[in-house]
Parts: sequence; C-alpha cells; structure tokens
Amino acid sequence: MTQDPRLTALAASLPATVPFVGPEAQERQRNQRFTARLGANENGFGPSPLAIRALQDSARDAWMYADPESHDLRQALAKHHGIDAAHIAIDAGIDTLLGLLVRLTIGPGDSVVTSAGAYPTFNYHVAGYGGSLHSVPYAGDYEDPDRLIAKARETKAKLIYIANPDNPMGSHHDASTMARMIAAVPPGALLILDEAYVELAPDGTSPAVSPDDPRVIRLRTFSKAYGLAGARVGYALGSRPLIMAFNKVRNHFGMSRPSQVAALAALKDENWLDDIKTMVAQSRDRISAIALENGLTPLPSATNFVAIDCGKDGEFARNVLKSLIDQGIFVRMPFVAPQDRCIRISCGPAAEVAAFAAALPSALEAARAAG
Repeated sequence: MTQDPRLTALAASLPATVPFVGPEAQERQRNQRFTARLGANENGFGPSPLAIRALQDSARDAWMYADPESHDLRQALAKHHGIDAAHIAIDAGIDTLLGLLVRLTIGPGDSVVTSAGAYPTFNYHVAGYGGSLHSVPYAGDYEDPDRLIAKARETKAKLIYIANPDNPMGSHHDASTMARMIAAVPPGALLILDEAYVELAPDGTSPAVSPDDPRVIRLRTFSKAYGLAGARVGYALGSRPLIMAFNKVRNHFGMSRPSQVAALAALKDENWLDDIKTMVAQSRDRISAIALENGLTPLPSATNFVAIDCGKDGEFARNVLKSLIDQGIFVRMPFVAPQDRCIRISCGPAAEVAAFAAALPSALEAARAAG
C-alpha cells in the first residue's frame, strides 16, 4: 500500500506502531472472549462504589463539555498532596501527559534517555516528534538510576524516563534512591518520574520532592489502584512554569465530565483504596504461589501484577504466553531480553486467577514440547 503523499517526512518515515494490542482485538482474532483478563494491569476488583455512583449520576450531564480546567479535581488533588493546584495538570491518562511532555520539550534530534524494555508508549511519543532515543540496560530486574543519569550526561539528554515502581518487572526503588537520582539530574534535563503504581507500593517508595523543583515531573493515574482505567484520568505534579506550559498544547476539552466526577469520588474514598491494597496483596500472593507450584520463580512486586520468570529464554516464555492465550487467558510479557524470559500476570478476581492456575501447567507442557 502506498503512503499518503501529504504526510510529513517524519510521519512518512515512521512504522505503524501499536504499543499494546488490546484484548478486544485479540478476542476478535480468536472469535472468542477471554475467560480471564489478566494482561493489561487493570484493576479487576473495580472502582470505588462512590465512583460508580458518581458515574451513574453524571450520565444525565454527559451532554455538557467537561470543565476545561478540571478545577474541582485539581483542588482536591492539591489538598490530597498538600500543594497548590498550580502545580497540577490533569489529562486523559499518563499516556496523554507523556505525549504532551514530549511535544513541549523534544524536537528532531533532541536526546532522550530511557531503559531498554521500559514502558514502550513513551518511546512511541519520542519517535513521533523526531527525538533521538538512547537506552540503558536494566540492572537485573530493576531500572538503573545511575546508568540513566550517566547516559543523560553523555548524550546531553533533555528528558530522562523512569517508572517507580517499574512496569513490566514490578520492581521498585526506595525513596532515598529516587531522591539521589533527582539530585543528580544534569542541568537542562528533566526527569519524568512515572508513579502509576505508587499507591500499591510499600511505604517509603515515593520521595519527598518540592513541587517547585524544576528537575522532575511526577506522573500519577487513576487507572491502577483507583480502578478507573476506562475513564482515562491522569495527572502531573511539577513546577509552575512547566505545568502552565501544558496549556500551550493540551486539548482543553479532552477530559469527559463523568471521568472528572468519578476520579473526584474515588479520591475521597480512602476506605476503598485500603480494601484494594489488601485485595491486590492477596492476589499477588496467590499468583506467586501458583508460579512456585509449577516450578517457576515469581519476582517481588510493588504493583498490581507479578512478573513470573519462566526459567528459560524469551522464545520459551512466548510459547507459554501463546498457549495461555489459546486457552482463553489474556496475559502479557516484557518485550526485551533478558526481561522477556518472564510472563506478566495482573492481579484480579479469584475466579480469573484460578483459571490462570488451571491453564498454566498445560501451557508449560506445550512450551517444552515446542522447544
């Protein structure tokens, strides 16, 4: 198929990229629904009952555009974090905020640093704006702050990306490690600290950072612990000048009114968040036990998923994954070696985790036969 000649030279040079093939697309290919949806790190335990009620009540107001300033939610988040609302930007999930950040800071040839195998949507945005992406390897199953900073100095990078806790491995660094990384950010660079899973991590994971610190911007979401992935609500915490710059490029009417009120209700329901943390911890324990029962190694997780080391190479893990999908179990795996020796299982309701447990032995048998 020939390309549309009206594309820019940059757009024409890029491959058609889908960072993640959704489970719905896979179901259409299979012509069958999945029995267990344990691949996208969604919160299968669902959002707060207060958030559900807010969504239901707001349906009658869906004819109205959302408040373009997300005023009420920003004020609530400001109170939650003990900062001024001028340090908070809200948009449709962390993915959108990442795209806006790259658009604001990266032009053709500008250097950006990330970890090889880290969250791929960030790389997708960098490529889309012509940035030059440099990667460093993980240190075992952890992103390596020292290597990231060293590579940023070497390449004069404008952006440095790290997720803490990490996706896809589930590992995390403590607050003091992250504080040292922030202190080492080279002049002129910006550290993007993706904290999508931080509500599910142990105490002492998130560093204390002044909201005026120009070296770092922190990204949070309502998609994970708060169970509102489908509502698409993310926010950034950063210095006033950087937060104000989002207004130069964001879609001011990109949020939906139901999403805003659902996030506001979810934020207020601290009891439900505590319940979610308990359910996620129990599910992590069960998934880890299933791995051990099958001779596999579950990695420690500070998230709502568990990476399971299948004990061989990426080809073996891909065969395990294929068999699980063939059996109706939607899971995913890391893309880059050596992390691709693992499969990644999202926490979820007991019945779905039980379906994974039932399917795993035959998936391993099929992978061994294929190898």
